[in-house]
Amino acid sequence: MKTVKLNNGVEMPILGFGVYQLKPEETEKIVLEALEVGYRSFDTAAAYNNEEALGRAIKRSNIPRNELFITTKLWINDAGYERTKIAFAESLRKLGLDYLDLYLIHQPYNDVYGAWKAMEELYKEGKIRAIGVSNFPTDRLMDLIIHNKVVPVVNQVETHVFNQQVENQLFMQENNVQIESWAPFAEGLNNMFSNELLTALASKYSKTLAQIILRWLIQRNIVVIPKSVHKDRMINNFYIFDF
Repeated sequence: MKTVKLNNGVEMPILGFGVYQLKPEETEKIVLEALEVGYRSFDTAAAYNNEEALGRAIKRSNIPRNELFITTKLWINDAGYERTKIAFAESLRKLGLDYLDLYLIHQPYNDVYGAWKAMEELYKEGKIRAIGVSNFPTDRLMDLIIHNKVVPVVNQVETHVFNQQVENQLFMQENNVQIESWAPFAEGLNNMFSNELLTALASKYSKTLAQIILRWLIQRNIVVIPKSVHKDRMINNFYIFDF
């Protein structure tokens, strides 16, 4: 698996698997299938209510912990120094893990500074390998960078062919922050899967339209976390490095 090197030296798979909107009762089965396909990076959040199911799948897989890259996120209500420490411990308990690979502030609201201070401490204690943010506009991201000791390693933002984030990505590159895409398929909006240009490219390369979208993103050095509940699509989304 191709990786990107984050600003603290940690290697992160450029292709992962997202579990947003997966129901807790179906998450375990779907994650186990994704692990069988070969996915090793998984993205969840406290707000998704499926951390426990992801944790059960990880445990059942018997895959060595050091081969996995697990991300979860701090929800708005828990942003604050003390609350963040408590929320982090709860996420870790639900996941059944001793440490996280990546912990993100989910959205730039509430006491972001208190949350970041707590995350910096957890990072320095070795309980998190890397810390970052999600959905931060450039001004909020820069504000966090210049007023804190640890620069966020990642900013996870909506990025796809209809929202390309070109200028935002350039800003992140200049400040050594890795861009990560959520909703790489735009949740199917704007008739993405019948788009004339994308359909033509899929035909040209004998690939699925989803493979074209993901390949375009990783060629821009953007981390992607597609989701699918169908194993055949999981497989197709995984094999995007051979064209």
